[in-house]
Amino acid sequence: GNKLLSKIAEPIRVLVTGAAGQIAYSLLYSIAKGDVFGKDQPIILVLLDITPMLPVLDGVVMELQDCALPLLREVIPTDKVEVGFKDLDAAILVGSMPRKEGMERKDLLKANVAIFKTQGEALEKNAKKTVKVLVVGNPANTNCLIASKSAPSIPKENFSCLTRLDHNRARSQVAIRVGVPSDSVKNVIIWGNHSSTQYPDVHHAIVNNHGKEMSGFDAVNDESWLKGDFISTVQQRGAAVIKARKLSSAMSAAKAICDHMRDIWFGTPDGEWVSMGIYSTGNSYGVPNDLMYSFPVMIKNKTWKVVDGLAINDFSRGKMDGTAAELVEERDTALTFLGA
Repeated sequence: GNKLLSKIAEPIRVLVTGAAGQIAYSLLYSIAKGDVFGKDQPIILVLLDITPMLPVLDGVVMELQDCALPLLREVIPTDKVEVGFKDLDAAILVGSMPRKEGMERKDLLKANVAIFKTQGEALEKNAKKTVKVLVVGNPANTNCLIASKSAPSIPKENFSCLTRLDHNRARSQVAIRVGVPSDSVKNVIIWGNHSSTQYPDVHHAIVNNHGKEMSGFDAVNDESWLKGDFISTVQQRGAAVIKARKLSSAMSAAKAICDHMRDIWFGTPDGEWVSMGIYSTGNSYGVPNDLMYSFPVMIKNKTWKVVDGLAINDFSRGKMDGTAAELVEERDTALTFLGA
């Protein structure tokens, strides 16, 4: 009987913010069912949203109960940060202030600095110091930076922002172009900001082209597409989905969040890397320090390491610098609001 007892893990506490929204609606089932943290890992789900959304949240709680998921030990809906951020093992910060029509980028930044400063402070005060924090709400990189600066005793490495959706988009575009399944394409890279300046880079990608391994460029065999339409398609994909669906990406965003968190928990496959926005400090790519910037990373024991020493040509250099410049400007604007 003892063997059985030792197999029952302690539940982990996982927070999702913006939990009444549509990304969360696509995300919560996958987490509660064990797709992210493992099939034998019980979970306490903490769902945070703003007060007017509490009735909606109650409906989500009912549905989670009605899924009858064996790993889901408890669901805690709340509008209070001190409840939401208590003793967390993982925090997925989806909720943010969306851009409203006619809104200046500056106003958007100001509203989000206030939100992510509050959440960073709540992490600092209430969460475990080992908590892994994933920021999804836009502008994700800068929101993530503000949260990490507001939680100084939690290691900067524990914070990341979502560029996995862009990574998956890039991987899929190449796969469709070559006519292979998406898992036949690996090691694409998203550099920089989760915005339209991001740089989807295929210079190091490897494609298994019907049994034959080759470089992304050789497999696609169309350099002008790879340096043109491919990049703009990935950069503009979010806008294209909104135009078509009248709502932003939810299913694909939720899937990317699951991929990102599962890779943090269980590591990346040997010889493969993924993209995520992480704290830039002393890297070999000349990216300015003190930004959340998307790099290629390998993950082991819940710790990421930037893939170093990849050759960067002039074309890539220009694109990497461009997205860095946008992030520096975003950061500097955000920091003027942080003191306020």
